[in-house]
Amino acid sequence: MTHIAIVGAGPAGLLAADRLAGAGHAVTIFDRMPSPGRKFLMAGRGGLNLTHAEPLERFLSRYPDLPEALEKAIRVFSPDDTRDFAAELGQRTYIGTSGRVFPEAMKASPMLRAWLSRLEAKGVTLKLRHDWQGWDEAGALLFTTPSGPVSVMADATLLTLGGASWPRLGADGGWAKLLAAKGVDVAPLIASNAGVLCDWSAKMRERAGEPLKRTDFAIGSRGVIGEAVVTEKGIEGGAIYALSAHIREALAQGPVTLMLDFRPDLTPSALLGRLAEGRKGDSLANRLRKGAGLSAVQVSLLHEAAFREGQKLAEEGPQGLARRIKRVPVPITGMAGLERAISTAGGVRFDALTQDFMLKALPGTFVAGEMLDWDAPTGGYLLQATFATGNAAAEGMLRWLKAR
Repeated sequence: MTHIAIVGAGPAGLLAADRLAGAGHAVTIFDRMPSPGRKFLMAGRGGLNLTHAEPLERFLSRYPDLPEALEKAIRVFSPDDTRDFAAELGQRTYIGTSGRVFPEAMKASPMLRAWLSRLEAKGVTLKLRHDWQGWDEAGALLFTTPSGPVSVMADATLLTLGGASWPRLGADGGWAKLLAAKGVDVAPLIASNAGVLCDWSAKMRERAGEPLKRTDFAIGSRGVIGEAVVTEKGIEGGAIYALSAHIREALAQGPVTLMLDFRPDLTPSALLGRLAEGRKGDSLANRLRKGAGLSAVQVSLLHEAAFREGQKLAEEGPQGLARRIKRVPVPITGMAGLERAISTAGGVRFDALTQDFMLKALPGTFVAGEMLDWDAPTGGYLLQATFATGNAAAEGMLRWLKAR
């Protein structure tokens, strides 16, 4: 019986193991952590967003510079296939109001438990606390374990070691140097879907943890209406993550200013009318809270912006306030690091792979998941690409093994 080694017990590796074991191969999954699927479980803390229900062509348009191989993989293992696979694990899904797809249980743990039970029933072996260190001279996989070094020979290997975000969950990007030393072209790993850093005043830092709702966040000509949260060091959240690739590109060119519109639902004239309706003698706080409908943290950001310009909000009339509310500049000093990023951009370039997701420099070694050089926003696109590439790599391995 052919023995296949999968290094990495995340969703790409687990899905590939399901396919490979189902085809009759002996599969062993190795992972450096004491339990599998650490980042998958983290992804489900606020509700496990598996994929998105929008039409496939629109879905594919969400990936910046979509690699041809990734597009093909998603067409073969589509969002509908992800929902079907979840149903096979006893996890029925539903479509949220935004089109995002979640399991009815919302959490990742029930799905992961069912998944692991299914793999066990198919004979898949799971070996934890096995930290991959590369290969020995004979081509065996090398691992460090609590019991000492271990060498493993395999007929084929699938690497699904993740990117480098949230390294405490197991994926630290250490594999990049190992592959580069073997002649594999690896793009630098950088933070994606990450928060931005701002040089807040002490007063603004006191607002850490407060949400910015119904706000239009814009960088250049690109804008997203959504929500985010002020942190001690900047802003993070879904709307910021959606713009992170554009912010990262802009930062590479020089200083960047994020523009906020606190009332994207109102035209400037409509907002001016509301601000002018207040009673004579109304305080500034009342005009902004009642007239403009702003939250305390939004008011603080208005004060912050005015202070940077050497101005005071209290000295401005309705027209000046309306102008500021519709266009609040927030200078960005950088991006949050990999330790807080939702995902990673960069990785093994697709040019380094065959059409079957096998490394050209290392025949018999395949790659899937976030190790590959693709990027995606949150909203179900990250997990979908992970599932799809895990499936594509498994299918590629089956073809390669059959040809041998």
